[in-house]
Amino acid sequence: MKPIFTRRDFLRTTAAVGVGSTLLPFSGYGKSATTSSRYTKGLVVASANGLRATQKAMEIIQTGADALDGVIAGVNILEDDPDDMTIGLGGLPNADGVVELDASVMHGPTHRAGAVGALQNIKNPSIVARYVMERTDHVLLVAEGALKFAKMHGFKEENLLTEKARKEWVKWKESLSNQDDYLPPHSIEDKDVGGDSRNVMHTYGTINCLGIDLHGGISGVTTTSGMAYKVPGRVGDSPIIGAGLFVDNEVGAAGSTGRGEANLLNCSSVMVVEYMRQGKSPTEACLMACQRIVDHNKERRLQDERGRPNFDVKFYALNKNGEYGSGSIWSSGAKFAVHDGRTNEIHDAPSLYKAGE
Repeated sequence: MKPIFTRRDFLRTTAAVGVGSTLLPFSGYGKSATTSSRYTKGLVVASANGLRATQKAMEIIQTGADALDGVIAGVNILEDDPDDMTIGLGGLPNADGVVELDASVMHGPTHRAGAVGALQNIKNPSIVARYVMERTDHVLLVAEGALKFAKMHGFKEENLLTEKARKEWVKWKESLSNQDDYLPPHSIEDKDVGGDSRNVMHTYGTINCLGIDLHGGISGVTTTSGMAYKVPGRVGDSPIIGAGLFVDNEVGAAGSTGRGEANLLNCSSVMVVEYMRQGKSPTEACLMACQRIVDHNKERRLQDERGRPNFDVKFYALNKNGEYGSGSIWSSGAKFAVHDGRTNEIHDAPSLYKAGE
């Protein structure tokens, strides 16, 4: 188990010179075995829930296919899985009980991108996003327009709210407030039945997957059902190029999971790529993006008693040299998946703060 890189360590390396200055290297993180032969086997990096995705993506990449083909096929596994309540079919719904999906894709060699937001009734928003990239003059389609476009291209509508996800939504609805008539199971002895939205844990469901193919082409995809029980029509960072995903074939790629609003306010993924352009390692760049969010997090409702974010954001990145890394604000669950062409494994990721400190 590698040691957690804490915020104290991060600040010590950047003291007096600022977060944008040269940082000390991170030992044991983000290095491929040999950069001289980095594309002979390909590379795939994903969020911690993406081990099946990295396996599938690598299988496709090693046939000589484009990285975009691989990473989209990888995340389709989770989009199609009704037991996975983070994305696609079975994703947790909005406050009205409707599943709305967001996704983006970006192709490094051509520097094109496509995205969809608040898409209903189509379980593979990542594929629709690719159609937006390849079959329109636009980058982003949302809501009814995105659905009509998907249907025009032969995508079939289906009910994405599984029984499992519906029960979770009903449980949330019944516990939302003790000022309405929705009540959870209770006895006559129970007090404070229900709750209010300030005490409800909003869950996030996203997968980011990045890949380098055998030709050095870099591509990425981010797909999500978004914040559980969100306000209908809410669009997070996942379909926004530069926030939830960014690829530059001359530098690398980055994506994220966690509180999308924080990424939207900080254009985080493009910043990770720009930090790598400046010479930072993927891990350094991810942690710098985390620090940028911390520095800009001014609202007390989004801070703990010590002024730290009361939410988490995780970043994943790789560069054109075949180096990879990840970083998060909090250490709880800070892991990511990597397939280097030989092994497919979950790695620990450093963080700014250690849970419990």
